[in-house]
Amino acid sequence: MTRHVTAMTVSEPRARFLRSEVEIDDPGADEVLVRIEAVGMCHSDLAARAGDFPFPLPGVLGHEGSGIVESVGTDVTSVRAGDRVMLTFDSCGHCGNCISGAPSRCRIFLAHNFTNGSRPDGKPALWQDGQAIHGNFFGQSSFATYALARERNTVVVPELAADLAPELLAPLGCGIQTGAGAVLNVLKPGAASAVAVFGAGAVGLSAVMAAALLPLRELIVVDIQDSRLDLAKRLGATKVVNSRSADPVEALKELTGGGPDFVVESSGVPAVLAQAIKSLGNGGTAGVVGVPAFGTTAPVDVADIVNDSKRIMGIVEGRSNPQVFLPQLAGLVASGRLPVGELVKTFPLEEIERAAEAMKSGEAIKPVLLP
Repeated sequence: MTRHVTAMTVSEPRARFLRSEVEIDDPGADEVLVRIEAVGMCHSDLAARAGDFPFPLPGVLGHEGSGIVESVGTDVTSVRAGDRVMLTFDSCGHCGNCISGAPSRCRIFLAHNFTNGSRPDGKPALWQDGQAIHGNFFGQSSFATYALARERNTVVVPELAADLAPELLAPLGCGIQTGAGAVLNVLKPGAASAVAVFGAGAVGLSAVMAAALLPLRELIVVDIQDSRLDLAKRLGATKVVNSRSADPVEALKELTGGGPDFVVESSGVPAVLAQAIKSLGNGGTAGVVGVPAFGTTAPVDVADIVNDSKRIMGIVEGRSNPQVFLPQLAGLVASGRLPVGELVKTFPLEEIERAAEAMKSGEAIKPVLLP
């Protein structure tokens, strides 16, 4: 059986989003059909549309969905019809990393979230005019009124966050958990550490909000837009650096007395990554979360890395175990300690192109679409 739904489809790389009527299958044994109430827009959506990330087109993007469970497959036990849920990245559940509670390091992460464009078994779930189109983007393809996810990437909203608006829950599934998780799950800066965040977009500012919960010595944000730097200060940054008017490496070394202990690089710009690594103090660690087009390389000073004993760590989805971490984030949002609403600007689903332009221009840090 299939259900007729509205989705924003992309026909080919660099094409515009188009409002389309598509058919979505009923859930299989381990699947969950969700009526989407809100879905965040992320850099990965626009990169996949541009052809920079390996998702096959034509298809449906969207990977920060929140909504209400409509129906579940026969093997699903952790969610049921009527539950409010957040959708997140998918994982296999069988490899060593998944079994050990590290699904963001799934051995076949790319296949489950990008390259297949279909269910894990290769079967399509979305149809248009009788022809299969690609879906399963991050295990959901939620730029639509309904999305088909798997039990593994469907997280029930905890009771203490039951009254949160869906536009505050949706971004937790990717952008917020990526930035916040990089700080709280991976870098774990100790008391009196100096932390710098490069890039004051949604992911970078999520790292700022998470770091502001900790007893740090300095929390410094580097960006090129004064408006975003002002917001970073409101969210807890102790100092900011506009890299259009100051050399960020020199500025950070001066502000921290030798360089930060930790940096989060969220811009995805190779030259900025090189600056972030260069700015680190002796023994410092760089957490890299920004992703440019696949195949992009960055110039780094190898002698600087070796001589100052620096570490560079790639971090996917904040190294989150979503079934544990997303309810924690939702609780922090509900308590007011993680003010995600400061980042969110809502748009009707049909105005997805306007939302994309607003994100590119800096008018909106985290656009959230409302079907």
